[in-house]
Amino acid sequence: MWRILDKVNSCLNRCANRKISSYINITEEVKYALKNNLPTVALESTIITHGMPFPDNLHCAQEVEGIVRAKGGIPATIAILRGRIKVGLTPSELEELADTNKTNAIKTSRRDFGYVIANKLNGGTTVAGTLIVAKQAGIKVFATGGLGGVHREAEKTFDISADLIELGKSPVAVISSGVKSILDIPKTLEYLETQGVFVATVGSNKDFPAFYCRSSGCKAPYNVTNAAQAANIIKCHFESGLKSEFEMNEAEMNKIIEHAMLSAKSLGISGKEITPYLLTQISVLTEGSSLKTNIAFIKNNARVATEIALELSRLKDDSYGNIQGSGKFERNSNADNPPVCILF
Repeated sequence: MWRILDKVNSCLNRCANRKISSYINITEEVKYALKNNLPTVALESTIITHGMPFPDNLHCAQEVEGIVRAKGGIPATIAILRGRIKVGLTPSELEELADTNKTNAIKTSRRDFGYVIANKLNGGTTVAGTLIVAKQAGIKVFATGGLGGVHREAEKTFDISADLIELGKSPVAVISSGVKSILDIPKTLEYLETQGVFVATVGSNKDFPAFYCRSSGCKAPYNVTNAAQAANIIKCHFESGLKSEFEMNEAEMNKIIEHAMLSAKSLGISGKEITPYLLTQISVLTEGSSLKTNIAFIKNNARVATEIALELSRLKDDSYGNIQGSGKFERNSNADNPPVCILF
């Protein structure tokens, strides 16, 4: 018994002298972008490993990276492969991660890093996990689909996503479509306020989005109208030392969510398994419409995130003349734009 404790203590002492950065591999492209103040956008990987079926997940990830590049940014998809944290994935690594039948990736948040790294496993980083790595790498903008939050009936289960806590700790701006509709949005907004997280909608819509639906019935504390304004607020906030056409019918979506939640309850599904289960059930019950909405929102968030990253780079270095952009969000005037919000 004492010998085991000695070994554990010795291992802990060795690990204490190493930071998470020592387990990170950054691609040369991302290194160059960060060194030269090029607009870099972090992308999460649980949407690949747990959010969509193969090959939709691969196609979505490839298209999102393509959108960031087309807008003039550098994509940095964050994941764990064989115990190494990757900031930026090669095409073959992206394909490997997306093949969920072979990858067996673990949904990785703050508590899971040690286990996944020590056992040389694969991991899809959650919003919280991606924020931790993006902060270490020095990436300031992160695009995702929907955030985690306070779960319904949290007063009984105490199920609150670690995403909210990391948002309060990390100097990284997250561009998303709000929190997932399966969550308690009013309580989530209250918790974000407690954590000191800035929340703003983008464009003309001032209602906090409910991911699949344009409005959650809750007003966002702030609103920004263009990328330059958003970038300036982000820059000032971080420097201060403080920390559509795809829209779905709200009433129908609420019924579907209730049905999925009852199913999860009857099967005893909870904890980290509940969100992937609910999203899969919602996709089945909507005959794939929710998946199409999810993909459309992620693509749009990548566009907005890249526009903001471009403006942030311009603010950091006025002499950086290769950035092309008007400071305005490129919005489609012929259709309703998907809802977007910024949190940091």
